[in-house]
Amino acid sequence: MPDMGTCALVGAADFNAGDFLARHEAGAFDFVIAVDAGFAHLEAAGVAPDMAVGDFDSLGYVPNCRRVSRYPVKKDKSDMELAMGKAVSWGHDELLVYGALGGRLDHTLANLQLFARFSEQGAYVTAVADAYAVRLLTGPDAFELPTRGPGSVSVFSANDEARGVIERGLAYSLDDEPLSNRTSRGLSNELAGEEATVAVEEGTLYVFYPLG
Repeated sequence: MPDMGTCALVGAADFNAGDFLARHEAGAFDFVIAVDAGFAHLEAAGVAPDMAVGDFDSLGYVPNCRRVSRYPVKKDKSDMELAMGKAVSWGHDELLVYGALGGRLDHTLANLQLFARFSEQGAYVTAVADAYAVRLLTGPDAFELPTRGPGSVSVFSANDEARGVIERGLAYSLDDEPLSNRTSRGLSNELAGEEATVAVEEGTLYVFYPLG
């Protein structure tokens, strides 16, 4: 069984191979899971995953991998949900998810919902897209953005209401305020060239920030 640490999951949507390979070569991942057609992304990048999970209808074949967990096409959970569940059950407390944003909007929305759920279960979840990442933040907690800009930062609530939201080091600040998931407030704040922090006391936030 893998030790607690960081697990990278690679799905079938748009894949930021440059970011993945930089982190992989730096030894940032303790375990790598290919999620269905994410296996093709990894194969093209020359990386052999530790495990492949899915029904493999998108990939079109059962991959040759060290460990394969195959599921029927007709099921109640997506391949990404099954893969994230495995990562968490094995004790990984940080999940970096690639190939989960972009492409079909319904798939992206389903993945965002999963990210919030697993964050609320105690995992640190970050999804990496082409030019930005999304960090899930469940209170009480704070997140220091890894870049100072320039760039746009958006913060949205995953719940009906997140409470005690703080944004500092950005062009527009929030100071211990509520944030609803029925508003556009939180869209397109700007990095101000200094350390920026987002915090929440209660609830879960999506923090969209540019990749440095």
